[in-house]
Amino acid sequence: MEKPELLVGVANFSCAIAAVKNGADAVYFGVKGFNMRDLGTNFKTSELKKLMSYLRENKVKGYLALNTVVFEEEMKEMEKVLVQAKKAKVDAVICSDLGVLSIVKKLKLEPHISTQASIGNSIALQQYKDLGAERIVLARELSLDQINKITKNAKNLGIEVEIFVHGAMCIAVSGRCFMSHELFGKSANKGECLQVCRRAYFFDGHKGSEKKELEIRGDTILSPKDMKTIEFLDKIIASGVSSLKIEGRTKPSDYVVAVTKCYREAIDSVFDKTFSKKKIIVWDKELSKVFNRGFSTGFFLRKPDKNDLTDKQGSKQTQRKVMVGTVKKYYAKAGVAEVKLIENISISDKIVFEGATTFLEQDLTSMQINHTELKRAKKSQKVGIKVSERVRENDKVFVLEKK
Repeated sequence: MEKPELLVGVANFSCAIAAVKNGADAVYFGVKGFNMRDLGTNFKTSELKKLMSYLRENKVKGYLALNTVVFEEEMKEMEKVLVQAKKAKVDAVICSDLGVLSIVKKLKLEPHISTQASIGNSIALQQYKDLGAERIVLARELSLDQINKITKNAKNLGIEVEIFVHGAMCIAVSGRCFMSHELFGKSANKGECLQVCRRAYFFDGHKGSEKKELEIRGDTILSPKDMKTIEFLDKIIASGVSSLKIEGRTKPSDYVVAVTKCYREAIDSVFDKTFSKKKIIVWDKELSKVFNRGFSTGFFLRKPDKNDLTDKQGSKQTQRKVMVGTVKKYYAKAGVAEVKLIENISISDKIVFEGATTFLEQDLTSMQINHTELKRAKKSQKVGIKVSERVRENDKVFVLEKK
């Protein structure tokens, strides 16, 4: 049994660093205009070379997601993006449009077929294999039994299988929802979904001349909980899938850290035979700290029902990230950052430094003012904080605290 790749979605450079530091084998990312998270933070094509250089230095692969519906007038611009991806030496392109697939092949880039293609059977795998695909991302709406059968056939066909194992679920078959487009002119199939499903709804019911109003579940009735599979990840790995995918290209760095770290540990524990209920309890606690709408097992073990819908809007996370200051100077020789505080901080706080090309998470173990050690510093003060690696001027500083 081969160890599967851990593939993590990243919104920006600091999230990419967070994924790499916490054990990702590969990351996937988008560029503005052509990906299914187009309203979120995305990379510029001019940033791809720098990103891929960083990933190669750390022996991590990088996949570019270009998986929207693409119209005739957009194809020239799409090809320009792919040319830049070729120059940046991206490891693969995730696509669903056959026109995009054709250009990917022409440029001799590696094509991966997106979950937007809704692939749920082995015959479809064969067709995409014939078209030049080297990997397919299965539809999220498959059971573990179905995945087992498809993966077995995929090995015979010589094509890799990738599946989502953690993150947001769509109330429709992934991407094939028109609510956002019909109500607001923002198409999910162009990466512009406004997530109408996450809102609260009332139902009006009529019976003869009577009119009755009913609110279902008090808040949300179309909003699925997030997928979490870590408790049966051993069974997923046993299916023989090549890549385990973490959803999260609109999520912050604390989410990337927690989810990457937990799934890295879980994958490794399956192979060193230490995967256990005790560890699962620890991972569940860590995953609950960051953005989540509550958790379900998706379609893996059974068809979702009303218990797999959220009962409130927003996140149920138990931890939050609070901005506490900004880096004003970095003293490389001393390994110290001078930080101007906007909130109080204390020794033993978990702190995070983030910037355009910075990500550092560490415990606050030492801080000083005028060479005097402090246990607590107050907002508006400038303090020197010992850091384990380089940070940069204007990097933001956060504290992770219980919500």
